[in-house]
Amino acid sequence: MPIDEFIIHVFCLVDDFIKEETSSTPLRKRGFSSHLTDSEVITMRLVGEYLGFGDEKPIWEYFKRHWLEWFPKLGCRTTFTRQSANLWFVTQKLQKQLLQKLDADIDDLHMCDGFPIPICHFKRAGFCRKFKGDASYGYCASKEETYYGFKGNIIISGLGVITGITATAANVDERDSLCEIIDNIKGLLLGDKGLMRPSLKEDLHKEGVNLQTPLRNNMKDERDPKIVKDIIGIRRLVETVIGQLTDRYKIQKMKARDLWHLTHRIIQKVTSHTMAIFINKYINPDNPLQLEKLVC
Repeated sequence: MPIDEFIIHVFCLVDDFIKEETSSTPLRKRGFSSHLTDSEVITMRLVGEYLGFGDEKPIWEYFKRHWLEWFPKLGCRTTFTRQSANLWFVTQKLQKQLLQKLDADIDDLHMCDGFPIPICHFKRAGFCRKFKGDASYGYCASKEETYYGFKGNIIISGLGVITGITATAANVDERDSLCEIIDNIKGLLLGDKGLMRPSLKEDLHKEGVNLQTPLRNNMKDERDPKIVKDIIGIRRLVETVIGQLTDRYKIQKMKARDLWHLTHRIIQKVTSHTMAIFINKYINPDNPLQLEKLVC
């Protein structure tokens, strides 16, 4: 799909959603109206996130340089950044509507995993003043390194749609933060060895969630070896999604100085990811998670 068609697709979906949301209650009840419409701002942000710009400044510069004819009322970068941040709740509602249209919330298969969100280089951690009292030191087993910042935890559907995400201090056990993002899912939930805890599995079973994880090498597994192999293979899908969030959406390189800005940036990236899957499902129904070929 050409980039201009992609922008049009995103704008139409966003604009239809905002018109539906504001049909009875307007977003603003006082103050001056913005030059750019909310649909235009959200479109620019979602498209820019998909293209890998990752931050408001390069997104604003890209549209200012290449698409000013389409967005003639694009003003200064500060105004764009503030308007984009203040629309976080609208963007979050949009993401929930998209995942519902993709039937991700009623899927009977989900996968979960965690990933590091460092806020600075490890050598600077002792001098870093950002998120003081909120961030902490954690260990990333896949990279075999200690970092300073937060730990992201996500749940995805069998299609790869993110149905839940949270960011906690890096030293928080992911088993404790899992309950925050389950969000009434049912069925099979595939996790890694880090989620092994009998009490957690029992609690999730009461909620209709069947948590399955590989066992450690020194533990006897009573399950069919083929089932265990399938669990490991299917669960790799969540690693693909984390790779997309890391490489394309730059979720590990967010420029934020407080939790509010960190949160709205995460919401923007997750919504852009869900939007890309939603559009790609009609173009590449066999593999909608293959986002690199969505825009040519």
